[in-house]
Amino acid sequence: MAKKFTRPIRATLAAFAALAAFGSLLPASPASAQGDLLVAPTRIILDGRRGAEVILSNIGSEEATYRIGLELRRMTSTGQLIDVETEAANELEQAALSMIRYAPRRITLPPGQPQAVRIAARPGADLPDGEYRVHMSFRAIPNPRPVTETPEEGEGISIKLVPIYGVTIPIIVRHGRLQATVAIHDPKVVAGQRGPELQIAMSRSGASSTYGELRVTRPGSDEPIFMARGIAIYSELAERTVQFDLTPEQAAALKGQLRFEYRDMPEAGGALIAAVETVLG
Repeated sequence: MAKKFTRPIRATLAAFAALAAFGSLLPASPASAQGDLLVAPTRIILDGRRGAEVILSNIGSEEATYRIGLELRRMTSTGQLIDVETEAANELEQAALSMIRYAPRRITLPPGQPQAVRIAARPGADLPDGEYRVHMSFRAIPNPRPVTETPEEGEGISIKLVPIYGVTIPIIVRHGRLQATVAIHDPKVVAGQRGPELQIAMSRSGASSTYGELRVTRPGSDEPIFMARGIAIYSELAERTVQFDLTPEQAAALKGQLRFEYRDMPEAGGALIAAVETVLG
């Protein structure tokens, strides 16, 4: 079975090395790191006919074990993801949990060793058209440590807290022919707690979520004066407000006649989702 993943793992491992070297230069990437775990890709879309793979790589210096599971999360109007208990799941969320299959569910990785997690969706024949989403979590299991010190009598209990690192990515199943439309409203530069911020209201309608990048340009130029990648508006939202911290130089550049575009990510074709032209003072 391991031979099945030899070629994609080698290719992905080379990409991991590049991302580790240049990750600080990129606003967004197709891999996500937390602690010593690197995960790619960071977003999976399934249509029920073909499966997918997520590659995990241990970029630390010690062997590490990770537990893999499924979680439910909902997006708020400010873009935060909040946990949803299984008992509080709606019909779409319950259906998403029941249709996702994956293996393995626990992985032990030596340093520098990647491994694939196989993912598939098995929607029922009577499943209504729609978008179904769960979030897959990869959480480190702390290695057992020998007890080296014990408190003296009368000193009380000694407790050491060990942080548990993890990465979570969305798994989206689209069933049927789905569409979504987005509109951009009232872009403006405002005074934030840490300095100037770009604030934009975005409305979404339809059965599908959207995911893309924001580009701000001047008329007659394709060169962005501001760009942000990886902006999601999930299907449970009709409105989302996005805001970005700006440097003083960026805030000064965001004046005059401007064009705001929300596009699919370049690797998805870069198609225009929404645009608006306005004047900022």
